[in-house]
Amino acid sequence: MGARAAARQRRPAIPLTRAGELHILRDETPDHDAAMSNPNFKQLNYGWNADPNVPEPEVVVNGAEVRLTFYLNHWAYEARENEKGTLAFRDCSLWRLGPTNDEGWYAGQCRYSISAPAWGEFYELLGEDDRRLVPADWHKLGPLTSGLRHFLFYLRDETFECFGADWKFERSGASI
Repeated sequence: MGARAAARQRRPAIPLTRAGELHILRDETPDHDAAMSNPNFKQLNYGWNADPNVPEPEVVVNGAEVRLTFYLNHWAYEARENEKGTLAFRDCSLWRLGPTNDEGWYAGQCRYSISAPAWGEFYELLGEDDRRLVPADWHKLGPLTSGLRHFLFYLRDETFECFGADWKFERSGASI
């Protein structure tokens, strides 16, 4: 087992939110009863992607900014071996790094398995969606307001999601 894989196995699990908190989040969601059942997926990662084997995602939260850092796929895209990329989301209200992996997605265990175009991509979900708050492991940073965008990134062993105002991609400190 490589050093990156061994380090990944030692990573502690992210604590889940209380079940009651999810109920509060649903009550705070604007127009949650008028949600659409099939959101549209806009792919956002062109020219880069996470390592398909061991991306080792790490989340850092600073106020309402959420940063997801991961190893880049240097086999299929222009990247150096062991180079990291970071997605920075501003004005976030909710985020999660959940357990659905590629095997679960292909087995239909993901709430978007049927509607998402492909596994392993970074998307913005457009339109309302009655399934957006189904996972119970959301971390709440603020109220979920109608102007926030829903971002979703399918990684090898996890799924990252957040609701934020905007995003940017950085690689080794340089913006792309």
